Amino acid sequence: MQHLTDNALMLKVKAGDLDKLGLLYERHKKRLFGFYYNMNSNASLSEDLVQNVFVRMLKYKHTFTGEGSFLSWMFRTARNVNYDYYRKNKIAFNQRAVSSVEYKLEDSASMEHKLQQKEDVSMLQRAMNMLPPEKREVLVLSKFKELKFSEVGEILGCTEGAAKVKAHRALKDLRTIFLQLETR
Repeated sequence: MQHLTDNALMLKVKAGDLDKLGLLYERHKKRLFGFYYNMNSNASLSEDLVQNVFVRMLKYKHTFTGEGSFLSWMFRTARNVNYDYYRKNKIAFNQRAVSSVEYKLEDSASMEHKLQQKEDVSMLQRAMNMLPPEKREVLVLSKFKELKFSEVGEILGCTEGAAKVKAHRALKDLRTIFLQLETR
């Protein structure tokens, strides 16, 4: 069953073969956890929200047509689960830093260089923290989760071009915030 595409597996789930949802869960739980953790920096909450996504996917399996990307459908569901959680609990989106930003050091040059990189990562995390949730979300999807803009657009409910514009504007705002932090 590992050779079946995500779309084929979800169509089987839709047809009543509910065991296939377990395969989809195994394939995508880490990706969804990363999405949530990048949004809220809370591992326990992220695990709960991942579970809620698959419960909701089962509940709304009839809405999956198989024509679009499964990933887009899954992340749109994940996004709705996230919004519903915050709305239900009357909590504003968490403005904490994206703690999973990691940079690989290409060489072990100087200690000063490494310290500067750590400082830059810290400032990048603070800058991400200062972005509005919707801008942080588009950056997490497009840059950290490396989804195609067509998929990001599908998740956000807009065109591919609009997703590119949103990502560009979010990056521009991130750059502005980062430079302001740098001059302090």
